[in-house]
Amino acid sequence: MKNRMELTFSALSQNESFARVTVGAFVAQLDPTMDELTEIKTVVSEAVTNAIIHGYNEDTKGMIYLEVELEEDVVRLMIRDKGIGIHNLDEARQPLFTSKPELERSGMGFTIMENFMDEVEIQSEPMVGTTVSLTKRLSKQRALCN
Repeated sequence: MKNRMELTFSALSQNESFARVTVGAFVAQLDPTMDELTEIKTVVSEAVTNAIIHGYNEDTKGMIYLEVELEEDVVRLMIRDKGIGIHNLDEARQPLFTSKPELERSGMGFTIMENFMDEVEIQSEPMVGTTVSLTKRLSKQRALCN
């Protein structure tokens, strides 16, 4: 059985933690390990932060669209913005690349996503926006809480 959630919120930096906690609470029903839950919450933070800072250039009028789908032990995430898009996706996916070096960003967002998730797909079109689709298969073993 599939379970879906959709969330739309303003591109405000304080909403990054809201998205992270909301996705974490929704995914928790699959009983992920603590590491899996932390990884999922981290990639949500990275994708939402990218949308706010790079997609909308911190224009708070922008909206971020987040969808989560749970099916058995698979988590699918989709984070989308209607911002400026990514002009060179290959370059943006390189570790340490950032389009905003003046903000002292690490440029590791996509690298973190690729390391924590099983599948990462990024679609972007200049002046249309960016969609980041992420898939994680949860382990069958769960940490014991006793």
